[in-house]
Amino acid sequence: MQYHFIASQADGKLAEGDIDAKDIAEVLQFLTAHALRPVSVKPIQKNRLELRIFKGRINLTDQIFLSKYLALMLKIGTGLLQAINILIEDFAKPAMKSLLLEIRSNLEKGQPFYATFAKYPRIFSQVYVNLIKAGEASGDLEAVFENLTTSLSKEKALRDQTRGALIYPILLLAMSILILIFLVTFALPKIAKVFLESGFQPPTFSRVVFSVGLFFGQIGFYLLGLFILALIGFLFAYRQSVIFRKLVSSLVGEIPIIKDVIRKIALQRFAATLSSLIKAGMPITTGLEITAQAVGNPELQEALMRISQEGLAKGLTIGEAFKKEPFFPKTVVNLMAISEKAGHIEEVLATLADFYTSEIDSSLKTLVSFLEPVMLLFIGAIIGLIALAIIIPIYQLTTQF
Repeated sequence: MQYHFIASQADGKLAEGDIDAKDIAEVLQFLTAHALRPVSVKPIQKNRLELRIFKGRINLTDQIFLSKYLALMLKIGTGLLQAINILIEDFAKPAMKSLLLEIRSNLEKGQPFYATFAKYPRIFSQVYVNLIKAGEASGDLEAVFENLTTSLSKEKALRDQTRGALIYPILLLAMSILILIFLVTFALPKIAKVFLESGFQPPTFSRVVFSVGLFFGQIGFYLLGLFILALIGFLFAYRQSVIFRKLVSSLVGEIPIIKDVIRKIALQRFAATLSSLIKAGMPITTGLEITAQAVGNPELQEALMRISQEGLAKGLTIGEAFKKEPFFPKTVVNLMAISEKAGHIEEVLATLADFYTSEIDSSLKTLVSFLEPVMLLFIGAIIGLIALAIIIPIYQLTTQF
């Protein structure tokens, strides 16, 4: 069970942390062994720790800072426990401080360093945890944290680049939907009512548009509510169901211009992740299986698992195993085969990751340049249709006088 303690040190300063123990007696025994005088010891409910960790959620930026500071302090010869104590004093964010206190408590109990990170898979990826585990086993945590700082910084830059490229089309789409809802639900029904109640017989085209407007005017709010519920249901199913995610990925992946971007993002993640794992000294079969969980693409995930379990495990070379998977471009297959013979796979993978990062940037620009005019044409066509439905009867009405 988890307990949270506050204790007084020999110099009068207060120390606090979390500890796994059978009962309060074991906690008190631990505090006594470390020359700490207990002030408060309280059990932590199972979900309370999660809330504390997720309060002010630990994000990618926090992970970068943590990795960077640990790499720096280990480089200048600071001990790991001392480095954690310094970080506890420096970090103001409650979630990070809580995590660091738990890490310190577990280290003092003799638990491995990576164990605390492994308890929070929603925050720290398998790649992050396994790199720390490998570095701890090899005694080279400094290099691991330097590697993590570089790879996480590149990942953040790629995310920011993707968000920056898509923010304008998303805003344009949202505004188009709002304008469309306003026109169809509010403006068009009122205009249609004026024409239909005036006794004037508009042309067939206008009557059809007006009828649609009146229909949406009557049930518009119900449709809007249904749309919101459907959106919430979609997001919930996407997060909870692996089968549903695969279905969505396969459907979206069939759109040519989007398929190209998704494929390149998956290949970039594959190259960057596997490069980091191999550089940390992890066997390639284990590295492939961990990478498979990190790429975020079901097709690539299955391909990597087959390469590890059905290819390399059965004696195939890396080049032969990759050649059997159609997901990988021939360039990647050839580079993997050549780098295997040369003995520097991690360097080739790092170069591939940088290459695909630039390719993603180019593909996103192409995608945005395609989406913007399509959305503008769509909303323009709707507005033009409504405008014609109004202008034609007005023109006919004026020609009668």
